[in-house]
Amino acid sequence: MPASPSTARAINDRLALRLLQEEGPLTAGQLKQLTGLSRPTVADLVERLTEAGLVAVVGESGEQRRGPNARLYGIVADRARLAALDVRTEGVAVLVADLLGAVLAEASVPIGGDMLTGPAVEQAVALVERTAKEAGAAPLHTVGIGAPGLIDPATGELRDSSGLPEWHRRLVTALHDRLPARVIVENETNLAALAEQREGAARDRDTFVLLWLGLGTGAAVVLDGALRRGASGGTGEIGFLPVPGTRTLPSATDCDGGFHSLAGSAAITRLAGEHGLFTADTGAEPQAAVLVRRAVEAVARGGATAGAAAAPPTSEAGPEQAGRFLDALADRLAIGAASLAAILDPGCVVLGGEVGQAGGAVLAGLVEARLARMSPLVTEVRAGVLGGGAVLRGALLTARDGAQDELFAPPER
Repeated sequence: MPASPSTARAINDRLALRLLQEEGPLTAGQLKQLTGLSRPTVADLVERLTEAGLVAVVGESGEQRRGPNARLYGIVADRARLAALDVRTEGVAVLVADLLGAVLAEASVPIGGDMLTGPAVEQAVALVERTAKEAGAAPLHTVGIGAPGLIDPATGELRDSSGLPEWHRRLVTALHDRLPARVIVENETNLAALAEQREGAARDRDTFVLLWLGLGTGAAVVLDGALRRGASGGTGEIGFLPVPGTRTLPSATDCDGGFHSLAGSAAITRLAGEHGLFTADTGAEPQAAVLVRRAVEAVARGGATAGAAAAPPTSEAGPEQAGRFLDALADRLAIGAASLAAILDPGCVVLGGEVGQAGGAVLAGLVEARLARMSPLVTEVRAGVLGGGAVLRGALLTARDGAQDELFAPPER
């Protein structure tokens, strides 16, 4: 059946708003060309969107002939303020942006493991409120939160997971209570995958797996353009994957003995030490990422090639040791990547997080070569380009999508 006039108007309005979001400011003539709608229909939708406060004249097209046809229409970015949070076990990072995603203010605060739950929650909420005030923001419209742990698919709430600080769950509740905003919570690795797909290494892929390599490990699965969460929200909990090369097996409450024991930051740091690579405290960045980056740089400076025959050890860590370290690390990562490829056949694995970004094309190439020997399934391996910032970026994209879905929806009758 043909759409009713009101439904057709809503579809046309949504189409025009999406074009303005993706293309930037457009004239009525450009909207007519891109939508295929008639000139009167475009004029009507521009008038509706302007009256609703979603669209405004932002300039002229630069054409020689001035007048109404040269006006550039753009989305009113101040129509809503958004916040994004990256909640880690050791602290919180937050940014505030406008409706189009332009960052207005950002800040972070460390939260020590010895801090009590109440003060930790208060410190995190105060950070959000302070950053929103610094941005000159009106009340926040939507908040996107990336957090470790399982998100209940039925309720969208962060589940009680052993090993994670209690203040994580309390923080979400506090934000619901204190902010006049919609709060959306998502697993941090899933948000990283969203960001890498929209703006990073997987922009040309609608099916891929992101292997998160930061302080901990995780995986996000995107199949046919859709993020897969699983029955309990636990798709991608690869840290618990039983693997060879560990002294024990993981349990329901502890991932020691699983893939985490091979590829977590502490495990990679120990592996580097076994090959003569060490580093002092690196602050917020995982030590493993610093060590991997320095190993890649050492190999490049020395002209050595990771994957080549090992040279005899020397008294100081040089290109040969760095190459052997990267080879050993690639052996470990390939175990997890091969398990994902065998079950999902994604065709592409992105090495995300700080470690994946630090390893770059060198580490990705080593893992891909090992996968080619281990599996009959052709699997490309890419380095993530957003690093640890992918979680915060994914949280912002999620908040923006949620706000635009609400604001761009047709009014209820």
